[in-house]
Amino acid sequence: MNHRTGTSRSVSQMMVPVLVFVSLLLSIVSSLGAPLIPAIAIANHVSLSTAQWVLTACLMTGAVATPIMGRLADGARQRDVITVTLTIVALGCALSALSTNFLELVIGRGMQGVGLGLLPVNMAIARRHLDQSKASQAIATLSISTAVGMGLGYPLTAFITQVLGYRAAYWFGAIAVVATMIASITVLPSRSVSRPRRFDMIGAVSLGLAVVGTSVLLSEGGVWGWTSAISIGIALVSVALIATWIRHELVTVDPLVNLSYFQRRPIVTAYVAGFMMCVSMYLLIPVIVEFIQIPTHLGFGFGGTVLVSGLALMPLSAGTFIASRFLQVYELHFGIRSMIPLGALIMSGSALFFVFFHSSLWQPFVILGLAGAGVGFTFAAMPGFIIRAVEHHETGSATGMYQVLRNIGLSVGSALGAAILLAHTSPGHVYPSIRGFQESLLACALLGVLTAVVSFILPGRPSTGSIESRQREGSKIRTIMREEAELAGAGLMLADEREPLGSEDRP
Repeated sequence: MNHRTGTSRSVSQMMVPVLVFVSLLLSIVSSLGAPLIPAIAIANHVSLSTAQWVLTACLMTGAVATPIMGRLADGARQRDVITVTLTIVALGCALSALSTNFLELVIGRGMQGVGLGLLPVNMAIARRHLDQSKASQAIATLSISTAVGMGLGYPLTAFITQVLGYRAAYWFGAIAVVATMIASITVLPSRSVSRPRRFDMIGAVSLGLAVVGTSVLLSEGGVWGWTSAISIGIALVSVALIATWIRHELVTVDPLVNLSYFQRRPIVTAYVAGFMMCVSMYLLIPVIVEFIQIPTHLGFGFGGTVLVSGLALMPLSAGTFIASRFLQVYELHFGIRSMIPLGALIMSGSALFFVFFHSSLWQPFVILGLAGAGVGFTFAAMPGFIIRAVEHHETGSATGMYQVLRNIGLSVGSALGAAILLAHTSPGHVYPSIRGFQESLLACALLGVLTAVVSFILPGRPSTGSIESRQREGSKIRTIMREEAELAGAGLMLADEREPLGSEDRP
């Protein structure tokens, strides 16, 4: 029997493969977004910017679900959390496949986004039911499988879409989810020992409504008019909800996320840079994927198939993976502080290059590979700022807020990109002008430069203790950095279930 939870040896051996299976589901859910947008736009007779809601809706619900599920993962019924989540995702896939109008398709995608919150639950199960050494190895395996799965998931679902249509891709997702559910119910323990904690329902609802309001405003504000009554009303309500959420989180006993860490400059660096880079990522990735599929008779685009656009996302995952292999050498020679500015500038440069050079199909493949390297370097460094600034028992809470901001950033980036494309789409047309794509990439480049400047200035003067702590716990920190780099290209991160560093790791 497992000495931590009484889990049998046979079940323990099967647990990691099943958790990997569940994590690969994230790859499928994500791959049912960006590459399918042009096909969905044509089939549903909507503009490309409107069709991007199939991505925004998924990211939006994922941003809301992740902190909620992270808290539910602290409870005793972790398997039930996974089962309920997979049920919602499976129903969402079926609804998208059976949809008779675009609204039903988007609602289905929103339901699928709940699955993006599964990663912290997987980490919690591994940490609670496996020995410490096996748990650490399992978390590393989960990070690699999820990141690599993204690179494989995009071309797989794109191929299904090209051959059988986008509805078949959603049926494929539904079948994969059901298979995952059966495996998890069969293998994962039904209950575990946990400390009872009150769930912050007020915090969850107010944060969720604020994220939804902000995403809707960014995506549809151009249609309604930025100074229209509905736009101003949603903006005011969203600001009020955010203010209410902040005030509540500061006074409640068991907050959804701990906001007190905003008082520490190294942590704020990771928070601000993480949010800005995620916005930047989704001003770049969907835009280039959509650009590849633009018909050539419009005077730009490559007229590529959905499969080609799916294959173009493989260099993104490859870039983050390759970058993760060079992190140790770079960190030892140049330190951690320059990583975020370097990665942000690489991202900025790749976006700027594509603004002016987009005449050959090889260019988006190279650009996404470079962007992946930039993303890998950037997100690898951020946890280091947090870990060195908190006590070991605070690691989970501090990284929890970081995760919330990253997920919100992805949703905001997708909505903002759709708004820019919409501003350059003529009424009744599916595709925007090339100016819309260029302005989205210019916004990405500007955010990259701003992130580089802020992340270099905001931390202040480095502490001499940080060098000593890096030498003492270098292998642990570099492992976390490598895992973050591998997950970054998928828009994911390890939540709060990694092995904490000791208090001596602080500056």
